[in-house]
Amino acid sequence: MNDVNLKISLQYYGISPWEIEVIYGYLNSKFVIIQEEIEVNDDDFVSFLNLDIPLAFNEEFFRWLEFKNWEKIKAVFKEMKRRRGSGNALKIVINFSGKPKIIFMLDVQDKLWFDNAIEKIDFVLELLPYHLNPEKLPLDIVEIIYKFDPESVRWRINTAKSENKKYMFRGDTWNIIN
Repeated sequence: MNDVNLKISLQYYGISPWEIEVIYGYLNSKFVIIQEEIEVNDDDFVSFLNLDIPLAFNEEFFRWLEFKNWEKIKAVFKEMKRRRGSGNALKIVINFSGKPKIIFMLDVQDKLWFDNAIEKIDFVLELLPYHLNPEKLPLDIVEIIYKFDPESVRWRINTAKSENKKYMFRGDTWNIIN
């Protein structure tokens, strides 16, 4: 994987300079980092972090980033949640480019489930071939959003988008929502 000039984007609000500096330090060796402190865009959350990663969500990404770096990043996310307590204190969105684009939306209130969700992001790799099976997806999907389900204690596909339609996955079927 060619890491020359790969740009990762960090948009955030309510994140301390220390937290941004630590995340920056872990990503700086692999990416050119573009960071932007934004206005509050979701009144339900005190803190928000959006990472746009210019690589596909796959095993090659984790090998390239290196397991130790990924573990350190996960530890920072968990510490951010610990510092803010329970409730809608922290929302993290991780966007992986690729076909389709894979997005993890982490807005779990309970710290235990939040930590569990962070730990299980890389486990989705094992399910990805099944989830992305063209026979199971609506046509021409360009984006899939995963949300952590505390009841089943796992990441679940929440929505998928094509160029013109948005779908929600419920039970074992896709339903058009717009």
